[in-house]
Amino acid sequence: MASLPASLKEIRKTKGLTQARLAEILEISPRVYNRWEKGTATPYLDTVIQIADIFNVELDELVGRKEPKKDFVIHNHRLFELVQQIDHLPDEDQKALIILLDSLIKKNKLEQLVSG
Repeated sequence: MASLPASLKEIRKTKGLTQARLAEILEISPRVYNRWEKGTATPYLDTVIQIADIFNVELDELVGRKEPKKDFVIHNHRLFELVQQIDHLPDEDQKALIILLDSLIKKNKLEQLVSG
């Protein structure tokens, strides 16, 4: 099993992010993030949770207790095309998109509970 530094690097590369871009998303210095991947420093637990959320992976995958899933599939072609462009949006737009998507998913789950 991989260690946290190795998992961070592997998953980050799999998701197509640079260290600098991930540091920007996390609102930290790229130098700090680099230390995490080198293993010379360790992020706080809340940051590890945030990284797992960004990568859409389980904590066990991120800390190396479980092999990371290689890919996820988006079956709707138009949605897949849009997802490819999301990383190029400014952070504020990405945050707004997260709120919107989260709201739609919660609304759908609530409707299923009420109708089921």
